[in-house]
Amino acid sequence: MASVTEQSKLLSVTAHIGDCKTLLAFDLFDAQSAVNLAGFTIQCQPDGLPPYYLYNTLQFETPASHAQDPHEPPNSSVNAPVHKFRWLHVPGSNHQGTDPFFGEYTYTVTPRYFDDKQSLIALDPAQGVALKVYVGPFAKNKFKLGFTRGYTQSQAFTHHFGVNALIRPKNEELLFDTAQVSGSDSSGAHYTFADEYAWLGLTARTQIFALLNEVLQDPSQYLDVFAYDLNEPDICKILLELARQGRVRIILDNAALHHSAAKPTPEDQFEAQFRALAKSPAGILRGHFKRYAHDKVFVSFNKDSALKVLTGSTNFSVTGLYVNSNHVLVFDDAAVAAEYGQLFETVWQGGVKLTPYLQSPFSSATFSVPQGASPEADITFAPHTAEFVTKNLGDIATRIQQEGSKSAKQASVLFAVMEIDNGTSPVYTALKNLHADEHIFSYGISDSSSGIALYAPGKKTGVLVTGKPGKTILPPPFDQVRSIGGIGHQIHHKFVVCDFNGSDPVVYCGSSNLALGGEQANGDNLLAIYDGDVATAFAIEAVGLVDHFQFLDRMASVAPPAAAKMPVSKQQAAVAAGWFLSTTDNWAKPYFNPDDFHYTDRLLFA
Repeated sequence: MASVTEQSKLLSVTAHIGDCKTLLAFDLFDAQSAVNLAGFTIQCQPDGLPPYYLYNTLQFETPASHAQDPHEPPNSSVNAPVHKFRWLHVPGSNHQGTDPFFGEYTYTVTPRYFDDKQSLIALDPAQGVALKVYVGPFAKNKFKLGFTRGYTQSQAFTHHFGVNALIRPKNEELLFDTAQVSGSDSSGAHYTFADEYAWLGLTARTQIFALLNEVLQDPSQYLDVFAYDLNEPDICKILLELARQGRVRIILDNAALHHSAAKPTPEDQFEAQFRALAKSPAGILRGHFKRYAHDKVFVSFNKDSALKVLTGSTNFSVTGLYVNSNHVLVFDDAAVAAEYGQLFETVWQGGVKLTPYLQSPFSSATFSVPQGASPEADITFAPHTAEFVTKNLGDIATRIQQEGSKSAKQASVLFAVMEIDNGTSPVYTALKNLHADEHIFSYGISDSSSGIALYAPGKKTGVLVTGKPGKTILPPPFDQVRSIGGIGHQIHHKFVVCDFNGSDPVVYCGSSNLALGGEQANGDNLLAIYDGDVATAFAIEAVGLVDHFQFLDRMASVAPPAAAKMPVSKQQAAVAAGWFLSTTDNWAKPYFNPDDFHYTDRLLFA
């Protein structure tokens, strides 16, 4: 179920269900209901646990001038309603720490109003709307997906680990102990690399290790692996143990990025250790096609059949899991796993060579997955001929552009792609031009720094942001965040979502960069998934990233603030900086202005 909606005579509330997160969207049925609107109070109750109010960063300048719940802090949304018509709730932090409850949640959203003296009126429970939804890792039938957290450039990362936290030890050891202390937080408490990795890797990490450990613990299972980057120490340790037991084969990229005779790369070090341990029939094959062996795939099987396949954009590396924004897909489907298994066998037998692969059926065929245990999907396996690539990517670009034929209330494209202006691609062209089309709600992010289009009041054009805003200087009350400069990509996703909550949803995802060159030169897999639940989960991932980086992008050219010792609490810091909630309804007016992007936002999500 992609979303749940409940409503009263005054208010409609929709909860869009994602992967361990919920996008709550609100709507009032007429503009008159937004007169004197002070915002929305959001109460959250995990099943069987006490309810709590979500917190705002801001409060009123003089809380005593407004109706206040004395049992709650001034920044609680019961005392400081949020000035937005949607809110992304990710359980944890203020109320549940780093190990939140997963299960059924009840959300109660209540509109709040000012009186004629611009003072907040007490909460009226009769005006609230409550709904229940599942919050937890995404699973549908036998299909699962996961996302990395990907927010090293965030207040939360700085709060938990510090702005200069190590992502890996300074030495070059491949199989380092992740249980070793990595650093200490602002309170002086130590944390390990494993603590960092659990937070940063989120559900993508969970899905990867779940499959690896399932194979490791069942002596009847074997594993075939496509790997591009390979240096995550705990993944490497499991693969080496499987090699020792003769239960894994690996095709590992050997392009210049991953292979050097003069200075062995982590992949070279892994290969040497693998060969020293491997027991037949385990094996490792280094190679690439014209450019890269770019797949990131696990296929598990036993002597009788293929079992599961894990694929996506996530490299099996420290950067891939703990810095990049990435996704993984798990098909617990023998037919899908068998297709990937046959692909592996074809590439293995062909020595990862371009010519024999282009002569195989995989290069020119589309594997279609009927709706059932898995969502309906089409999967293609690169490299392809130029003719095949031109048509395949052209069809995606056409699908993006088709959103423009719908009403503005329904048309939407949300995306996160690593590149958008490197080389030629009809998909890149479609995405770069998308924000100018006022008939489509477009919300996108890439690592490209050109063509940025931020929200502008009074305009209906879309939003395009970068995950690499450069030197961002945040004013009080915000902590400074680390730069991702020398680490690599922030946005490593390659997904595009069309019509996520409409009648024709699709998400394009996988390892392919959606570029003409890559699709002809790389080993890649590109999936088109025709499922509203899956499309919604990816749409929510895009919303979170775009919202976050749109703010950082705005701060990228701001001059450094004057030095000041700010209080530790962000709420106290906001007070000290003079940042307060307004006491008028001006914040809500763009949401009811047909010529404003916020108007489209409200209609689409709520």
